[in-house]
Amino acid sequence: MAGQVLLVDDEPGLREAVQAYLEDSGFAVDVAGNAQEGWQLLQQKLPDLVISDVMMPQVDGYQFLKQMREDARFKALPVVFLTARGMTSDRIQGYQAGCDAYLPKPFDPDELVAIVENLLGRRTARAGTEDGETPDIADMARQIAEIKALLTQRNAISATPAPIPVDFTPREQSVLDLVAEGLMNKEIARRLDTSVRNVEKYVSRLFSKTGTNSRTELVRYALEHGLTK
Repeated sequence: MAGQVLLVDDEPGLREAVQAYLEDSGFAVDVAGNAQEGWQLLQQKLPDLVISDVMMPQVDGYQFLKQMREDARFKALPVVFLTARGMTSDRIQGYQAGCDAYLPKPFDPDELVAIVENLLGRRTARAGTEDGETPDIADMARQIAEIKALLTQRNAISATPAPIPVDFTPREQSVLDLVAEGLMNKEIARRLDTSVRNVEKYVSRLFSKTGTNSRTELVRYALEHGLTK
């Protein structure tokens, strides 16, 4: 199973070993040596999952997780804690803080890969349910209706003097244009010959880059700033 992982750990040896093992297992991995670096990377690229050490200088794993959970973009982002503190009370504290899995050091790398695959598999299943495989018809109809209503107001909405610069990749731009046509993720995936999961990732990145939280907000933002045709 492929996926983008952010690994945050202040121990260079462990960080390099975990990165190498994850990459050998098919994952793309970005690394950070502390929570501040991890937070900066989160702003640049939305991962599918975060693996974080708990005991780090200045900002520890609990504070880093709290910062993520307080940001709408990262509320549902799976987080795995790695820590030398393996007492039951420590694990309870981790789960109460909002982590999805807690793996005491030393650990078997195969167990870490299994945890990551499980969390990403569950996230993909949820995305499939939300994005059209077993859709909420009423919610889908509402979103499409709202987007079509925005499109009828296109001239009035897109009255800004000039587009604002946003660094979209060509594929992100294609997804944005199709969202603005009122298509849901399953339809976009079919149009672009890709997976629903990939489309969900692109839509999440569009939310992150535009500071929006829903498809309707995204389309309005795109129309207001001349970001879609």
